[in-house]
Amino acid sequence: MSKTDEIEDSSAPLIEHLAELRTRLIRSVIAFVIGIIVAFTVAEPILQFLVQPIEATLRALGDPAPTLQYTSPQEYLFTLFRISMVFGFALAFPVISYQLWRFVAPGLYKSEKGAFMPFLVASPFMFLLGASFAQFVVTPLAMQFFLGFADVSSIFANLLSATSGDVPEEIVVVPETAEGVKITFFGKVNESLDITLKFIIAFGLCFQLPVLLTLMGKAGLVSAEGLGSVRKYAMVGILVLAALVTPPDVITQIILFVVVYGLYEVSIFLVARVEKKREEKLRADGYYDDEAEADDDLMQDFEDDK
Repeated sequence: MSKTDEIEDSSAPLIEHLAELRTRLIRSVIAFVIGIIVAFTVAEPILQFLVQPIEATLRALGDPAPTLQYTSPQEYLFTLFRISMVFGFALAFPVISYQLWRFVAPGLYKSEKGAFMPFLVASPFMFLLGASFAQFVVTPLAMQFFLGFADVSSIFANLLSATSGDVPEEIVVVPETAEGVKITFFGKVNESLDITLKFIIAFGLCFQLPVLLTLMGKAGLVSAEGLGSVRKYAMVGILVLAALVTPPDVITQIILFVVVYGLYEVSIFLVARVEKKREEKLRADGYYDDEAEADDDLMQDFEDDK
């Protein structure tokens, strides 16, 4: 066989892998586009759901008809398209993850396939859990903090009195003043949606912490003992994270810190379980010598006593 033939033979598997990758990418893109189209058909109800914490806060502050505005002709359409992209990806994620699995699975051993599959299932579940926590807990607290500085009831009372002259008795009218200006909230659709999506993405990613650390523990990159030894540094990092991704509201920051630190402790527990199962398997396969391990423990205790 000539040298040219050897080169051609060795390049054949690479070409096959590239062709396989192209097929998987095309199918993933098609699924993503279909997901965008499907999500766009229900984008307005999704938008109403996402801004519900703002609506609830404004009504609690006395606004009888919460309103969000847009200031450019294309802004509302682009907002709906942005929602469609985010939720279209969520709809297409099962197909995309399946295509990813089909691409990498042939190169994995049977044991590796069994180890990788649970993480592929747990990742979207944990992201959904974090996104739900952001939507139903964090975002309402943030809106109460941000919008709580304005008395919306007085604003709309003045608007009613100026337009109709007939103000309901239950609405208190603030007298006109000769000094100062009235500062009020006229929310924009895209900016209001932006903070909600940031919370959803940030908390969804934070809830991936147990999945990531457990997967790293299974690969031998981290250990339960190592994670426990850097616990104090993890606490500082989580505090910094809480300050960056939440508003300057102590209650919201404490909630995020407690949740993420709890996930860190859960991760240590899961990594310890992974290590225990791996050790039991090695013992069953005869790779562990109990007598040698006992001698090592005695030597370590002797060194510690010294």
